[in-house]
Amino acid sequence: MSDELAIRRVIAAWMEATRAGDVEKVLKLMTPDAVFLVAGQPPMHGRDGFGAGLRALLATHRIESDSTVDEVEVCGDMAWCRTTLEVRVLPLAEGGKAMRRAGHTLSIFRRNSEGAWQLARDANMLAPVA
Repeated sequence: MSDELAIRRVIAAWMEATRAGDVEKVLKLMTPDAVFLVAGQPPMHGRDGFGAGLRALLATHRIESDSTVDEVEVCGDMAWCRTTLEVRVLPLAEGGKAMRRAGHTLSIFRRNSEGAWQLARDANMLAPVA
């Protein structure tokens, strides 16, 4: 399997695991030192910080998303990827507020010692959609 295809499969697995609410699977797809950048928020560091935030959100909402991989570039054990992403955060309880965001992401992947690609850095430039 090519490195590009492997990275595309990581992205697809991330989307599927998030949709299923499988936080542990999502965490395995990222490096322990992953950093997430979101506009208007401080950087989120590591699996623990990301996992805590995702668990808290999934306690009251479900997440549906669609992603189009626009490009992938691989250079040795590092790669970057640009995607177009739409995320819908839907309340579990009746009457809750749904949220929809869309835009672009720029992600950096690193190959681990076992040869698997993992997300290492992510810049999420999603904006609210009416």
